[in-house]
Amino acid sequence: MQASEKKWLDQFLEKLKYERHYSPHTLKNYQRDLNQLIEYLQEHDIETWQQIDAASVRSYIGQRHRRGSSAKSVQRLLSSLRSFLDFLIIEGELKVNVAKDVRGPKSGRKLPQTLDADQVGQLLNFKTDTADAIRDKAFMELFYSSGLRLSEVENLNVNDIDLNEAIVQVTGKGNKTRRVPVGKKAINATREWLKPREALINDLTDNALFIDDKGVRLNGNRIRNRIKKRAKQQGISERVYPHLLRHSFASHVLESSSDLRAVQEMLGHADISTTQIYTHLDFQHLAKVYDKAHPRAKKKN
Repeated sequence: MQASEKKWLDQFLEKLKYERHYSPHTLKNYQRDLNQLIEYLQEHDIETWQQIDAASVRSYIGQRHRRGSSAKSVQRLLSSLRSFLDFLIIEGELKVNVAKDVRGPKSGRKLPQTLDADQVGQLLNFKTDTADAIRDKAFMELFYSSGLRLSEVENLNVNDIDLNEAIVQVTGKGNKTRRVPVGKKAINATREWLKPREALINDLTDNALFIDDKGVRLNGNRIRNRIKKRAKQQGISERVYPHLLRHSFASHVLESSSDLRAVQEMLGHADISTTQIYTHLDFQHLAKVYDKAHPRAKKKN
């Protein structure tokens, strides 16, 4: 493919980065997917974006699937391509998005794992006899109390949480800001953490809420490893990670309230279909209760 055609990919990625504020991870996925497509087009003597048609897109998608790419990966590739072609239309390089009606392979929807309420209680019931333990309890309570993402907790500053109003403000995907309620236990744990935090503040501290013993903001890997360590100490057999606490928050709130829109807003999901996956979890729970309790559901020996 000609260099003049490849330049459009660079411009597209710049737009995603600076106008849509996509994360480095997402940008990397877009770049990899579209570079692989360019290699395929070159192998088939397609030199310009105007030469692409629906048949060539289907052929490429089929090749990727036959070579072992998962249905989810192929769907992501299609999404990347559709977005890129829409960009070319806006720039006046194309008139039609030929990938719009191309369908990828179907994939089964994988339900997220969760902890039940007893497991969450067990996880969070550890001694807070050191500054590290007090801090760990605070951010773990926040994950579960407000359904926050790892990056959101990592980037929290002291003034982002209003302990009197019990509200935390975070900036999530797409650089979107939202305000989420904070539960009593998370408020109390955060108040307790602010006391030893004062003694750790130094010139390296940038108003970060969660810092280490050197006064430096805790990064995502450190937070993830601390949760893993606490789970092991508390005898939790499941693999525990930040997003598991977010999943557990969503599942438990939805199970108790059935308010899908409220859960969507608290999680910061742009599309309610993303939140709806938790209704499947709730149904699974109800089905298990039914199977155990209903006399006609019990299996006879």
